[in-house]
Amino acid sequence: MNECEIMLQLKSWAVVGATGNTEKFGYKIFKALKEAGYQVYPVNPGITEILGDKCYPALKDLPVKPDVVNVVVPPKVGEQIMHDCSELGIKNVWLQPGANAASVVETAKNLGLTVVDQTCVLVELRNHK
Repeated sequence: MNECEIMLQLKSWAVVGATGNTEKFGYKIFKALKEAGYQVYPVNPGITEILGDKCYPALKDLPVKPDVVNVVVPPKVGEQIMHDCSELGIKNVWLQPGANAASVVETAKNLGLTVVDQTCVLVELRNHK
């Protein structure tokens, strides 16, 4: 099994960059994971709630440590998120297209994180069923 398949078997996820804007990938990914039966936590400091779920300002504010962090934020934010994951002991990160700049991937790998960075979780969820 590749990293992508392994992560999709883990049931607790956080989506960093989740949003209430239905046009954005942060919303679509959060909604798709939720509908697929995952325990998923939205993380975005500017929002209080998405689809009736409490939205958390940062990973450290989550009530549990998620198995996977899906990242849908610009690269300059993404590098800091990699450090946050490392400090919190979160090992699996899924960098969405657009969030997967070389600097973010390199930061994650240097921190010893397991990275999926070449595919969109929405595509993989459809194939995973």
